[in-house]
Formats: sequence, structure tokens, C-alpha cells
Amino acid sequence: MILLGVGASIVVVTLIGLAVARRVGGDSTNFLVGGRNLALPLVGAALMGQAVDTNATLGNTDLSSAFGFWAGAALPLGLGLCLLITGIFFAKPMNRMGLTTLPDYYRLRFGRPVEIMASILMMIAFAILVAGNLVAGGFLFEYFVGFPYWVGVVLIAGIVLLYTGAGGMLADAYTAIVQMSLILVAAVATLIWVTVAYGLTIPEGMGPFDFGQLSDPAQGAAINWATLIALGIGDIVAIDFMQRIFSARSPEVARRACFVGAAGAAAIGIPFALVALASTAIVPEGSDGPVLFVLLNDFAPLGLTVLVLAGIVGASMSTANGAILGTAAVAVRNVGNVRRVHIEGKQDPLLKATRWAMLPVAAVSIVFALEVPQTGILLTLAFDLLLACLIVPFVLGMYWRRGTAAAAVTAIAVGFVVRMALFAMTPTIYGVDNTILYLPNGMFDATFDGYPTFIAVLASLVAYVAVALVTRPATLRALDIQLADDLDEALARADAGDAAALRAAKPAPAPALTPAAGSLAGAADPEGAPT
Repeated sequence: MILLGVGASIVVVTLIGLAVARRVGGDSTNFLVGGRNLALPLVGAALMGQAVDTNATLGNTDLSSAFGFWAGAALPLGLGLCLLITGIFFAKPMNRMGLTTLPDYYRLRFGRPVEIMASILMMIAFAILVAGNLVAGGFLFEYFVGFPYWVGVVLIAGIVLLYTGAGGMLADAYTAIVQMSLILVAAVATLIWVTVAYGLTIPEGMGPFDFGQLSDPAQGAAINWATLIALGIGDIVAIDFMQRIFSARSPEVARRACFVGAAGAAAIGIPFALVALASTAIVPEGSDGPVLFVLLNDFAPLGLTVLVLAGIVGASMSTANGAILGTAAVAVRNVGNVRRVHIEGKQDPLLKATRWAMLPVAAVSIVFALEVPQTGILLTLAFDLLLACLIVPFVLGMYWRRGTAAAAVTAIAVGFVVRMALFAMTPTIYGVDNTILYLPNGMFDATFDGYPTFIAVLASLVAYVAVALVTRPATLRALDIQLADDLDEALARADAGDAAALRAAKPAPAPALTPAAGSLAGAADPEGAPT
């Protein structure tokens, strides 16, 4: 029954993805950013689908039951906070820029070398993100169906490749509506069932209003805040979130979709955290397996179990498909420098290359999932690195004209070195033993855990500002960028040296600068002087 129910949900999602694939029409713009014409429900569901993954469900419940509400809920609430901040400050200007991938921003504002650095960091982080969601799928099929772990991992990856490789962003957006509806109904239904059948008993000191979890380091406050900041701020530079913002039909739709995604992440994450707290009085101590799996397998009605598992698989697939698509696009477009060509009767090289690139991206993620079944520590480090390295150039590059390639490169390098050094010197990371790279020392113990997240991003900030203040400013802020034509055409003309022609402004309503000229010109000169 479980296999039949979960299998049926997978078949429905796959058929929807394949059905909308015909709308790609051989154009990489349709494939990667939905033709830049997606409506609010589609963009909102797609953003929610990227925010609600196995960390927001299984990871959330395991942490909440062990350490308290804020330890687990910080995962979905952190991602919801990210979408809220993005909607307030960044969604509208980023949508106006007409970008295809997030590293395009770093190229336009800081130049090609910074684009490459940002792309590599993002690709590593998102390959691990895909692996983390494949791990959950593998464990689910092993625990409930009896499949070998590797079969579940490969099965989820193969299904995601099938419909995402065909339909790209369009398939992602339409399937996300079904996937997010399933997991939302499942979260609420599970909370209602637990409350009615067993009562919502919350252990003392572990509830949502026990704010010692956010104020007392002994109760994990530093780690909980580090989680909220790493996800709430660091995920602003997530390639999957931004790709969906680029897909919105207007800046206002992009902004409102972020708020829909934020609300959805909270609406799904909070019930699961409360269920986990109540499960401490239901699930016997020392039970084998994730607490949510044990609760469903041993105590829940069969229909509810099928619904929740179908929702978890859908959440895993929705995040994996967006991450595979975004990572492949970055690899091909921003590292390989393949550009869009949409001419009648001629194949778009960016579309073809991205589809092929999805295969090695998925393969690397499968290897990660098989070799390191517990990818949580790697995932945490990966997104900590995005926070430490890329958020400062992104935010200050948007709103402050000072700071060129030199400032961005320095901030990335300093953030990387500081975060990796502190990672190697701290025995735990987010409460988990550091089994990857720990160098025993007498300086730091487990009580230092959480603080490296803040120290690294502050070091990056100081480095950027210091270099920016001693060099000449760039020719424009990213906030001033609004493309007057296709981005790839703008980049090609800028690379050819046609800077003056590209800086012409549209008459209304805002200056329509094709930014490649101004920013690439500024990046070409270390001092930021126009060429």
C-alpha cells in the first residue's frame, strides 16, 4: 500500500512535468527561466518547493525532538526568513536585471573572475544539497519498502532527471504545485492526528515559547542563531531561489512570490516541529530510525503514513530538481561560457549543453549520497561558505557603488580562509561531531560552535569595505541595472568593447542601462575606472 501510494504520486508528478515540456520550444530561456513569464502561483509554489526539502521535514523533526523547537524549526524558518528578506530588498531589482543565473550578477557587477569564483562555490554547495535530498529518498525506500538504500537514491535521481531534463523550469514550477500541496496537507493532517490521538505534549523547556533556546548558549542559542543566519542570510545567494525570481513575469510578481514561499515554508515547517516535540511522549526512547519514520510506521494510520511519505518524497524531488537544473546551468553558462542562441531552425547551444550537464551533476550528487549518507555536516559547511564568501559582495554590490572586483575577490578569499580555518579548529559543527576535518587544538572546544558563522561573514565584510574605501568606485550600483535587451547579446557586445553603446538609457521609467558595459568596464580596471 505504501509503495502503491508513493508510486502513484511520483507518476502523477512525472506526467505533469513531461506534459509541460513541449512548451520549452527549443529555447533555453523557456527551459531555464520559464520564458520570464510565470504567474504568481507558479513562482510561489516553485520557491516553496526549493525551501521545503528533507531538512525542513526529516531534519527538522529529528532536531526538534532531540534539542527543542528552535533547533529544528530554525531550518524551515531560516529559509522562510531568507525569502522574506529577498522579497523586501532584492526580488524586484534582481528580476529587472533580466538574468538567467545568479553568477550573471557577479559578472555584471564585478567581472568574469568573480563570476567564476562564485560559480564554483555555488556548484559545490548545490551538488551537496542534491545529495542530501537523495539520501532522504534512499532511507525512505529502505525503511518502508525494503529497497536497498542505493536503489532509492538512484530511483529518485533518475525520476527527477526524466521530467526536469525535458521541461526544465516549467516542469519544476508546475510539479511544485502538486508536491507542495501534498506536503502542506500532510503536515497539517499529522499535527491534527497527533493532537487528537495523543495530545500535544511539549517537554519542558523545549517549546516554541521557551526562548532560552535563543538566549542561553548552554541551551544551544549560538547554534540556533547561526542556523537562522546561515539560512536566512546566506541562502539569499542560492541559485535555485534566484532562478525562480528571474522566472517571474514582473518584478512585483517576483516580490509577492517570495512572500508566498516564506509563508509556505513556515506553514509546513512549524507543524512538523510541533509533531516532533509531541512524539517524545509517543515514540519509545532509543527507537531505530528518524523519529518521524518511527512515528509513521508504528503509530500512524496507514492513509496518513502514505500521505506524509508521498509529501516527503515530493519535497525531496522538488528541491533536487531545482538544484540539479540550477547547478547544470551555472556549470554550462557561467563556467563554460555557453550562450543562448535563439534563431529559427538553429539549435540553442545553451539548452542542449544544460540538458547534458544535468547528467554529471546528478552523478556527482549520487556519489556523494552513496559515499557520505550523512551529508548534513557537509551541507552546513557548504552554505556557511556561501554566507562567508558571497553575501557581502552581493548585498554591498547591489546598494553601494564603491567596491569593484578587487573588493569582491578579497571578501571571497578572506571569508573562505576564515571559515575553513575555524571549521578545522572546532570539534563540532551545528552540534554534530566534526568528523571531516578537525585539527585538535587547545583554543576552541564545543562551546565555540555556532560563532564561526558570524566571525567569517564579519571578516568578509571588513575586507570588502577596507578594499572598497581605498580604490575608486565602480561606474554603477547593481541596483541601477535594468537590461534593455537580451543579456547574452549585451554580454557579447560588452566583451567586444562596445561599452559606450551599451550604456544608453531608455526614456522611462528608470534608467535602462545594459550593465555589462559599465560593470565589466569597471571590473577590467582594478581601480574601477571606466575603460
